Amino acid sequence: MLNVPRLRVLREVAQRGSFSAAADALSYTQSAVSQAVATLEAETGTTLLERDRRGVRPTAAGAALVAHADGILARLEAAEAELDAIAGVHGGLLRMASFPTAGATLMPLAIATFRAAYPGVELTLAEGEPEEIAPRLRAGQFDLALLFEFHGTPGPLGGGLRAIDLLEDPMHVALPRGHRLAERRAVRLEDLRDEAWIQTSASSPCARHVVRSCHEAGFEPKVSFESDDYQTVQGLVAAGVGVALIPQLSLPGVRGDIVVRALRPPSPVRRVTVAARQAAAVAPAAQAMLDVLRDVGQRYGGEAAALAAGIR
Repeated sequence: MLNVPRLRVLREVAQRGSFSAAADALSYTQSAVSQAVATLEAETGTTLLERDRRGVRPTAAGAALVAHADGILARLEAAEAELDAIAGVHGGLLRMASFPTAGATLMPLAIATFRAAYPGVELTLAEGEPEEIAPRLRAGQFDLALLFEFHGTPGPLGGGLRAIDLLEDPMHVALPRGHRLAERRAVRLEDLRDEAWIQTSASSPCARHVVRSCHEAGFEPKVSFESDDYQTVQGLVAAGVGVALIPQLSLPGVRGDIVVRALRPPSPVRRVTVAARQAAAVAPAAQAMLDVLRDVGQRYGGEAAALAAGIR
């Protein structure tokens, strides 16, 4: 009889294209992953994975077994969710992920609220950009994930995931306090064409959208510094070495030595969502957290709107 944990290992290796990546995802050693695959090949009497310079990919037999494994693991997860539903939200593990700015603002309040109501449920939280989190959510490594996408651009969801909108998160321009435009209530993006820019790493969705917005305004931004920490970005702005677009979710931690202004026409807006797997049944703990996140999103949205009114 085929072993379920070994099927899960095979699926991870096939999806990730390497033994080391599968080991990291499963918190196994690489040798344990290799041994699990070797045992599974001995049990089935056939080669399941091919290895070459480009990595690891399933053979025809391996692909067929991975397809069955997806169904088997989905049924097991559904069975676990149904048993959880019978037992209620009294225990178990809820695995969550979030992008950084939501992890610093929305998630602490949501976790504190949830833990007060359901102290028996163990919670974990991982952090990363949406494009890193979404594939791991799809692979079953998380139960829920906070993601974002910009209006008018393809998002990170792809197939196999469903999302619930939580709030909209506009970007605003951060300027040094003594900047020539600091006294304006709103700034046009084209007024910043000759400025040095500070942004998140070039591969991040926020940085790509900032560049797209500048292109639409008719110029190529001159990026001087990159940081994925918005506190670092604010520090560089305060030092006078550039300007930046920062999301409203980071405004509760805004420095006193910079000014934040709205953009005209309206700023780029991120749509913040909470996502789960399309095929998986939602366990009671996950459903309870969804309800908490909806409430937190509404509360934060109201507070952020009042805060944003002060920068217009």
